[in-house]
Amino acid sequence: MSNPLPVVDVTGAACCAPLARSPISETDAERVAVMFKALGDPVRLRLFSNIASAEGGEACVCDIQDVGVSQPTVSHHLRKLREAGLLESERRGSWVYYRVDPDVLAVMAELLAPVSA
Repeated sequence: MSNPLPVVDVTGAACCAPLARSPISETDAERVAVMFKALGDPVRLRLFSNIASAEGGEACVCDIQDVGVSQPTVSHHLRKLREAGLLESERRGSWVYYRVDPDVLAVMAELLAPVSA
């Protein structure tokens, strides 16, 4: 699978304006759809939430794998979240640590923000 276009650029700027402000372009819709598709699976959403809410902003796979599926399935879901650009990972010894890029959370919040009066 090829890597999708990132939802944030190298400067940390969001890909697009809030959805309630203006219609989304085809390119931006493709970027955002990859992100939401990855989060559309309940196991992936739980893993993402476990990582996002972890103390220190990161979590070892050993601490988040208890989501009701086998370890290989957890690895599959974590790979899908990484491919969607939602997670970063770092190997430390025999364990992998995951973190959510703060820019990703900001992009999601901005996309779904209501239009101010």
